[in-house]
Amino acid sequence: MIKYGFVRVGAAVPEVKVADTEFNTRKIIEIMDKAIENDVYLTVFPELCITGYTCGDLFQQPLLLDMALKSLKKIADKSSGCKNVFIVGLPLMINQQLYNCAAVVQNGKVRGIVPKQYLPNYNEFYEKRWFSEGRNLSDDYVNIFGHDVPCGNNLIFQDELTGELSFGVEICEDLWMPVPPSSFQAKNGAVILCNLSASNEVIGKNEYRRMLVKSQSGRCIAAYVYTSSGVGESTTDLVFGGQALIAENGTILIESRRFARESQLIMQDVDVKRLYYERANISSFSEPDPTVAGRRVVLEPVSFELKELLRKIDKHPFIPADSAECNERCSEIFSIQTAGLAKRLTHTGLKKMVVGISGGLDSTLALLVACQTADMLNLPRKNIIAVTMPGFGTTGRTYENAVNLMKSMDVDLREIDIKAACLQHFHDIGHDPDVYDVTYENVQARERTQILMDIANREGGLVVGTGDLSELALGWSTYNGDHMSMYAVNCGVPKTLVKYLVTWYSENIATGKTVSILKSIADTPISPELMPPNENGEIEQKTEDIIGPYELHDFFLYYMIRHRADPGKILYLARIAFKDQYDEKTIKKWLKVFYRRFFSQQFKRSCIPDGPKVGTVSLSPRGDWRMPSDASAALWLSELEDE
Repeated sequence: MIKYGFVRVGAAVPEVKVADTEFNTRKIIEIMDKAIENDVYLTVFPELCITGYTCGDLFQQPLLLDMALKSLKKIADKSSGCKNVFIVGLPLMINQQLYNCAAVVQNGKVRGIVPKQYLPNYNEFYEKRWFSEGRNLSDDYVNIFGHDVPCGNNLIFQDELTGELSFGVEICEDLWMPVPPSSFQAKNGAVILCNLSASNEVIGKNEYRRMLVKSQSGRCIAAYVYTSSGVGESTTDLVFGGQALIAENGTILIESRRFARESQLIMQDVDVKRLYYERANISSFSEPDPTVAGRRVVLEPVSFELKELLRKIDKHPFIPADSAECNERCSEIFSIQTAGLAKRLTHTGLKKMVVGISGGLDSTLALLVACQTADMLNLPRKNIIAVTMPGFGTTGRTYENAVNLMKSMDVDLREIDIKAACLQHFHDIGHDPDVYDVTYENVQARERTQILMDIANREGGLVVGTGDLSELALGWSTYNGDHMSMYAVNCGVPKTLVKYLVTWYSENIATGKTVSILKSIADTPISPELMPPNENGEIEQKTEDIIGPYELHDFFLYYMIRHRADPGKILYLARIAFKDQYDEKTIKKWLKVFYRRFFSQQFKRSCIPDGPKVGTVSLSPRGDWRMPSDASAALWLSELEDE
């Protein structure tokens, strides 16, 4: 078994001497030792690595072929006593025909042989001079070292006990085809796809290889391990750079240094459990392709518990670490929000928008979206009715930020103090205004929503909702209060990303005084401001003191929904991501809060207003997330107790 679904894979680029099988075997075995030492379950070597790819007509020499087979025996013997898997390339005679093959080796045995299906025979390549195409091979088995070994391009290698630990193999040109063999292997259950390659270097080819590997891993919802021959190959006409790549579901995790003269082994931990269950959620992926049935090769079970993960676990998975990518992401999200709101306005025929402005991040983002939408539709900014509604908890800073923002955006600014109306309501329902309980808070939230709705009716406008994805997950909203609107532009944006969007707007779109106002808003503590300020007039009710840090909750949400991770795995990953910030006790405390709130607050999500999905995580009851409102969190909380 493998803990939490992570398995370490490696892509090797050994030093090579053309046609020197003894030298090449020594270098392969050196890398095998390193892989075993580092708990690498699966190590992929380049195409024809035992002989070298550039042997030319030497492939027609029986001596070279015999020595290659003897080298395979040495490699198999070296693997005795360990469950690590190694995939090496060699020329192999099968029924009087020579094939370019990959041999899968584990614990002293050759477990399978995969011949190259498509042979390049154009430009600098002329493999058909020596090899036969694997797709024409009819034999299901080949005798190697006295044993019948499964042979073919439809083999799926499967760990005996771990269903998600399975892989398929293709060779170089196979990946460049319109429908690579790995596509069928993935459809038939291979979660890790391996490619043994010998791809020479010409200008721009390395980027094209990266694109192919990245794309195929994403299309197949798989990990893809690619490695290619290094600089030791013949340079008579070509140069080989030794490019190696490990990708997972459309993302390159690690790559080698090209043109290195020494052997290389790149390693990375891939999340096969995530990939396995990601596929289960995609109905179009679920059925094997009947045209190419997979053949199972059962491998000896492995049990690796990685002491430390090699892969980086980002604290903020909703936010790209690269600044250029983050800017691009913010621009795209903002465009999705504005396009959604514009469509709703044109569909309804309404010309006005109503937004409640608190001086906080969420309402600020909603106002920015509304202004951009008005500009897009050639509507005057005064058609945006921005209402600030001071209450018992409103502080001077947020009030000033709200008013200054509305002025700087040139919208229809309105101020309605809700304190008198709330006091009257307390009197009507018999509530003591000195009791600061949930009634005290929710009366204010519902009063504000009522005002916005009624203004929208009176003016012929549409109430733009401000609540974000994180608040939906935690139920941090008042039912039929800020929970409700006519179109919720922020419903797909998590709290950690809201701040980045506001900052991005201030740096890329805003001008004049708006820039400094937005920066002040971004630096203000998150609060619903429903409780009175402290004696210094500062925010007393800080949301993150009550329900926990949003960066933790967004992390939990991402891995629960996007990766379908169990509580134990989320805790494990959070410990790694936040090791310098929160101790395990703190993380576990807030993770329990997350689960309790997520399950108990589904009733609010079951009736939320329309709003645009902007990322891979959405909690819309009409789209991505359908959950009964009375589901129990007991299983999830119980697992945390066992951790």
